[in-house]
Amino acid sequence: MADQPETGATIPDPVETAKSLANVAERSQKLLADFLQKQAAGDQSDMDPLKVGQAFLDMTARMMADPSKVFEAQMALWQDYMRLWQSTAQKFAGNNTAPVIEPDPGDRRFKAEEWQTNALFDYLKQSYLLTARWMQSTIDEVDGLDETTAKKVDFYTRQFIDAMAPTNFAMTNPDVVKATLESGGENLINGLENLIEDLERGKGRLNIRMTDPDAFQVGGNIAVTPGKVVFQTDLMQLIQYSPTTEEVMRRPLLIIPPWINKFYILDLR
Repeated sequence: MADQPETGATIPDPVETAKSLANVAERSQKLLADFLQKQAAGDQSDMDPLKVGQAFLDMTARMMADPSKVFEAQMALWQDYMRLWQSTAQKFAGNNTAPVIEPDPGDRRFKAEEWQTNALFDYLKQSYLLTARWMQSTIDEVDGLDETTAKKVDFYTRQFIDAMAPTNFAMTNPDVVKATLESGGENLINGLENLIEDLERGKGRLNIRMTDPDAFQVGGNIAVTPGKVVFQTDLMQLIQYSPTTEEVMRRPLLIIPPWINKFYILDLR
């Protein structure tokens, strides 16, 4: 007798799934074609306005000036991986072993139970943490960089390390794997749909929607407190709200909201 699906598991409609994937593929192809056409027609003279590539070239040149440090760093990483392989082999054999490296206490990316109990996910987690530590320490020990270049290299190295975390990829994130199995893959299709919409909104560039653009209407559920602008410059507007009580203080209360480029931040319902 064939195995029955687990209780609560969703069996996706294969026809609808195929239609969704075909729609995503068609829209993706059009976006890619538009992007390549714009790239070919545009000015490619300055693809790195922040000079990030030059900063890393400077860092590499300084690093290779002392190859002994590079060799020591490589040997340290190799030794860490040897310890990790031995520890993982013991864990696969059913033995409890102490981790070679653990996340920082405030790192919430590895809170899922599988990162500790599953030998494969535990290996992925520790190998990532070892490589991240090696990359950051290697960068930090490079001498001779000016302060601006050093800060730029450090910042973008951290961005790259965070981007490469196994939690950012569907097949190496236990939470995503679980959600995929429970939804029959619908979560991945929905994610692709959202990605395509963000790319279409940005006309080929990623323009991530953080709010519902139709959720607020001026005078409907935002900017509804009676008042008027009594003074303005090119930099600011001073809004005087109408009193809601019979008596008011002689001296008005001046509130300066955070400068976050959001109008009527104190007037949200």
